[in-house]
Amino acid sequence: MRTTANRTLLSLTGLVLLAVGVAVLVPGLDLPHRWGFTLPSWWPYRGPHSVLLSHHARTRYRGRSWWWPTVIAVLSVLVVVALWWLAAQARTRRLHRITLQEAAEGDVVLDGRALAEALAADAEELPAVARARFTLTGRRTAPVARATLLVEPGAVPVDVVRDLDAVVLARARESAGLDALAAEARLRAGAERGGRLG
Repeated sequence: MRTTANRTLLSLTGLVLLAVGVAVLVPGLDLPHRWGFTLPSWWPYRGPHSVLLSHHARTRYRGRSWWWPTVIAVLSVLVVVALWWLAAQARTRRLHRITLQEAAEGDVVLDGRALAEALAADAEELPAVARARFTLTGRRTAPVARATLLVEPGAVPVDVVRDLDAVVLARARESAGLDALAAEARLRAGAERGGRLG
């Protein structure tokens, strides 16, 4: 779920929390008095001894039967959404199985880890590649190979990508019988063979 929309939502949430924190922290530390400036009239929190909500604001709905169930319901929904969002960040998108052929008697599947390891082994046979790591994402019927390649000093990226497509990916498509195998490659320059991939 690491998409542009997700990053935007995370950024907006962070900005809102930052604004709330500043709104409370600035008067709470009495910075206007210490640094000699005044807060705008609309600022919700005026100083270290003031409160965010007045007594009237805190007690105005106390006698209403709908108030506490509504508060509890809204907070419960927020907690569930936050937990779902957290779980979505941690959820892996790796493909564990790839469907090669769909049939009524049963699908023909390929182990995703085995294909990723085969891709890495083939990529490391390329002259300019010191180390390779592959993960498979996407859908079971339309896998996407994500490659991280540690290339030798002086390697030409265009040549590495061309060999990756023409040799490694082509061999994988042919041996697995895939109509297509999309790929994304990230290249890192390595000082010596056997360097670590992060």
